[in-house]
Amino acid sequence: MILDRRTFLALAAAAAASPVRAQGLASWSDTLAQARGKPVFFNAWGGDERTNAFVEWTAARVRAEFGIDLRHVKLRDTAEAVQRVIAEKAAGRDAGGAVDLIWINGPNFLAMKERGLLFGPFAQTLPNFRYVDTAAKPSTIVDFTVPVEGYAAPWRMAQIVYVYDSARLANPPRSIPALRDWALANPGRTTHPAVRNFLGATFLKQALFELVPDPSVLQRAAGGDYEATVAPLWRWYDALRPALWRQGRQFPDSGPAQRQLLNDGEIDLMVSFNPAEAAVSIANELLPKTARVYTMAAGTIGNTSFVAIPYNAANRAAAMVVSDFLMGPEAQARMSDPRQLGNPSVLDIARLPEDGRRFFAAIPPIAGMPAPAELGRVLPEPHPSWMTRIAADWERRYTG
Repeated sequence: MILDRRTFLALAAAAAASPVRAQGLASWSDTLAQARGKPVFFNAWGGDERTNAFVEWTAARVRAEFGIDLRHVKLRDTAEAVQRVIAEKAAGRDAGGAVDLIWINGPNFLAMKERGLLFGPFAQTLPNFRYVDTAAKPSTIVDFTVPVEGYAAPWRMAQIVYVYDSARLANPPRSIPALRDWALANPGRTTHPAVRNFLGATFLKQALFELVPDPSVLQRAAGGDYEATVAPLWRWYDALRPALWRQGRQFPDSGPAQRQLLNDGEIDLMVSFNPAEAAVSIANELLPKTARVYTMAAGTIGNTSFVAIPYNAANRAAAMVVSDFLMGPEAQARMSDPRQLGNPSVLDIARLPEDGRRFFAAIPPIAGMPAPAELGRVLPEPHPSWMTRIAADWERRYTG
């Protein structure tokens, strides 16, 4: 099924009109009482220092306010937590699981949802869900074309941007074909993270979106037309790869590693999934003050990250309280602050009460932070199967 904007808005209206209650939790006051004194093992990617610091701050806040002991289980890949839950189900461990909360989206969310490995629906029962902007930000309820249906709570948003040092690069390429041409004229001056990293795979997805004749095919599962659809991508990449940093024979392991190359002057252009990448990096002295971000003229892919609770989580109530806190105005404003993470908020800030809006009003203007209008068109994420198959093909074609 292709989920166009009208379908997204219909799902948003249904979500707002039909709140659901998670089984076994009669009221929010009961949830808070059950949560106090409990640990929450939050399985989340640990590859970014700023995100790790935000989780540490969250742990301090939920400990002080709710008596919850939030513990960050740092992952190299979200699939590690998914496999842990799958193994527990196979072993018959249907209660008391080791994973209480997972930072999840895309193929991992789809895999858990299809296997019945998620607790819920619970998202609409959370008090702060009423402020989520499901109308203007439909990816808060539809994840990579998959309706979330309350089985995960949105907590941060992202959109692909390209980061460059304006002191060295005056006119960055504004399309995927132009990026290839610029790289050929400036060999070694751009790269992307290894495709086993989500950002590397997203670099390829963005290219595919612009190269495929009919992008609407990406909104359904990859099928028999897969090879013909992705052929333009591999032709483009075959031409691009020799012009990448170290001739495309080596790739940075992560976004932060790629950022270090830009800061060191080894490359002039990099990809990021955070519109505030330049602003946050400038504020933290990780990039020069002349760093800036831009998007492609045709738009770039955007999505929402979620937190989900496994079906057998040992501390469901505490995990729900943490999920609600992450959606709350205090956490969302801190996340939006370029001095911290700089991610766009999932909330409709205008709907917040005055004491909620004040958190956002306190965020100062920061150099390198783009205005919302500068980010251009937000493109929907392809169905998860495209990223899975593209990543596997890249590994086979270029590392085998």
